Amino acid sequence: MKLSGLIREILTFLVPKGCVACGGWISAADAELVCVMCRGRLPRASWPRCGRCHHPTGTGRTVQDDCLECRGWPETIDVARYAAILSHPADHLVHALKYEGWQELAGFMGREIAECLRDETSQAAIAGRRVVIVPTPTTTARVRARGYNQAASLAESVGAVLHVPVRDVVRRASGASSQTALTPEQRRENVRGVFRLGPGARSALDGVTVFLVDDVLTTGATAGEVSTVLRSAGAARVVVATFARALPRVTARNGGRRAA
Repeated sequence: MKLSGLIREILTFLVPKGCVACGGWISAADAELVCVMCRGRLPRASWPRCGRCHHPTGTGRTVQDDCLECRGWPETIDVARYAAILSHPADHLVHALKYEGWQELAGFMGREIAECLRDETSQAAIAGRRVVIVPTPTTTARVRARGYNQAASLAESVGAVLHVPVRDVVRRASGASSQTALTPEQRRENVRGVFRLGPGARSALDGVTVFLVDDVLTTGATAGEVSTVLRSAGAARVVVATFARALPRVTARNGGRRAA
């Protein structure tokens, strides 16, 4: 072993890395940035769930078995899948990836997303349909400020796990404002018409199943707009796939915590 490698090994042993979610120490033998405890504490939604959006049943339901959470989504969204509820520690990981420069977290979070897409990947194979991954686009100003598009980093990770190509073929207008503090109605209006197809989109999307990847699904406003653009290019099916989903009225399966 070279001297530099030996020094690195010694430093790793003497100064172990901390978990991005809780700050606790992580074993030098553990390659993840998230500790074993936090990985086990990711808040999962309970079953059964809505077949379309995977919202847990029993909340927001009607006697017609119609899910109120996705009733207002455009038909261009076929289904939505997510790895965890946007509660601790998932919310800490989303914030770290998006605002604190922890781009390396996309590896772990992308693998979690990929696990949610196994069934969709199998269904596409049975139907004889190609699958491509499309990251939810953001503005060039935000990419410049953060140094990366977190959705694109997640998409690359998902693609590596599922062996599916990533096609960055949708663009977002730079004038669109942040969605964070807006109501559902304001979110839909804010993203109306801000997405467009990029070069090579039609040849890449015609007749395929698209996994539209992002960090968080909140109201579905952004996903709805992007899915409409994807369908206009010939996509046969759009699956919205995120690491976390905001479910404020739902109790997480793990530990009985409520989503924030």
